Order: sequence, then structure tokens, then C-alpha cells
Amino acid sequence: MIGWLIISCEIGFWIFVLAGLFARYTLKKRKTGAFLLICTPIVDLVLLIATVIDLKNGAIATSVHGIAAMYIGFSAAYGHKMKKWADSQFAYRFANASKPPKKKKYGIALARKERVGWYRHLLAWFIGAAILGAIIIYIDNAKQTEAMFRLLQLWSTVLVIDFIISFSYTVFPRKAKEQEYYH
Repeated sequence: MIGWLIISCEIGFWIFVLAGLFARYTLKKRKTGAFLLICTPIVDLVLLIATVIDLKNGAIATSVHGIAAMYIGFSAAYGHKMKKWADSQFAYRFANASKPPKKKKYGIALARKERVGWYRHLLAWFIGAAILGAIIIYIDNAKQTEAMFRLLQLWSTVLVIDFIISFSYTVFPRKAKEQEYYH
């Protein structure tokens, strides 16, 4: 059940985003659009409540329960950025706004982008880890929440690997290709 709820919440997130952008740019209803965009965190709240209720009612925690907490962490850390990206793309395609600038794929700009991306990942990890920890403490049954703890360990390992990769661009900056110099 929780797995389907996670998928539904992701779909719900994008429905709110697209409905908000449609209202803003196509219907010219800025307040309605803003309201729909602000509603996206409600989706996360529904997922969190359902996960805690499911576990409190005796469900053995699975990786899917942990992924629900991870989803909330990623949604909180990346949600605004995703909405901003979607807004600029929607404005360009449907409201005659200027084309969003392309990001540089080399040098200092890429190194900075990679570091900022890792900081967002760290924020997502802190939020998700706090939720996982709170659920583990709330359920207070190590056997029941073992999968969540293992998922947190795995995510911590992924975070360290992401750190190494992301900061490698600072130490070893990627150089521009020949053709990029002439554009």
C-alpha cells in the first residue's frame, strides 16, 4: 500500500505543479496558480501520516516505508528547485518568456553546480534521516524498523559517494570541449 501511495504522491506533486502553472500562465489566474503550487507540501504530509499510521498499526517496516521518508526529504530539498525549473520552462513555452539559459558543463560553473547539488542532497539526507529516526524512535521496536535503519545506512553510503564525485569537479575541473570555445 505504501509503495502505491509514494507513486501517487509523486504524481500528485506534479499534478499540483502543472495545474498551478496552467492556472498561472494559460488561465492568467496568478493567485489560483500560486495556491496550487503551495499545495505541493500537502502531498508530503499525507505520505508521512500514512506511513506512520501503517507502522503504528503493526506493519513491519520495509524499504518502501523508508523510501517514503527519503521521498519527503528529497521533496523538501529539491521541490522548490523543480518547481522553479518547471515554471521557467512553462513560461518559455506558453507565455512567450525568454528561453532559460543553458548551464555550462565545464569549469568553475560546473564545479559550483555539483557542490550545490551535493548540499541539496545533504539537506534531503538530514530531513529524511530525521524522519526515519523519529519513526524508529516512535515505533520503538528495533526488529520492526530494522529495514529502515539499513536503508539509512545505505543512503549514508550513497551520500558519501556523491560527495566524492561532486567535489571531484572542484579538484579536477572539467575542461571545455574545443567547439564550446567558439560559441
